[in-house]
Amino acid sequence: MLVNNKNAAKEKQNNGKQHLHLFLAFFRVGILGYGGGPGSIPLIHKEVVDKYQWTNDEEFGDILALANTLPGPIATKLAGYIGHRVSGVMGMFNAIVAVILPTILLMIILLMSLSSIREFDWVSGMTAAVIPVVGVMLAVLTWQFFEKAGKGMGWLQTIIMSAIILVLLELMGIHPGIIIAGLIIAALFKPDKGRAREGDTP
Repeated sequence: MLVNNKNAAKEKQNNGKQHLHLFLAFFRVGILGYGGGPGSIPLIHKEVVDKYQWTNDEEFGDILALANTLPGPIATKLAGYIGHRVSGVMGMFNAIVAVILPTILLMIILLMSLSSIREFDWVSGMTAAVIPVVGVMLAVLTWQFFEKAGKGMGWLQTIIMSAIILVLLELMGIHPGIIIAGLIIAALFKPDKGRAREGDTP
């Protein structure tokens, strides 16, 4: 009985730590994710993959790809899924609240004081200074995904597919969700070469 009580207390303590880590991780994302979704993705990757290791690079790439096909802000979708994965329904609500709370508080403060500070040079200077940081973070994350694709599909196929997708996105204006959904459908119906070879062997 005493052992069971100790195990229950230890499990409760671990759950408490998980919820605290979830809240802190996504609170940092919410307060530092300048520029919305694109600025939040590298921060989420840093917390989820590098710091707490709740997923690996491959899983994070898959989660991000699927999240982009669904409506809504990318940060809240990632927070909800990761929170649920780590600590169930309560973890999901915990992570979502943590990621949106800083934005809500800062928006209230900013809108209350915007009329008195928007003409100052340091406000526009702050925006200009943060943009290169976000750009570099996104470039690093882009290279990691590109490298992963090159190792998985081969570099030639990755470069060709990237060029085609660039044309579809930028020149033809097709929504990224449509392209991702099309690639998922194509992957589902693509014949498995490994299974085909096994079936050919007598």
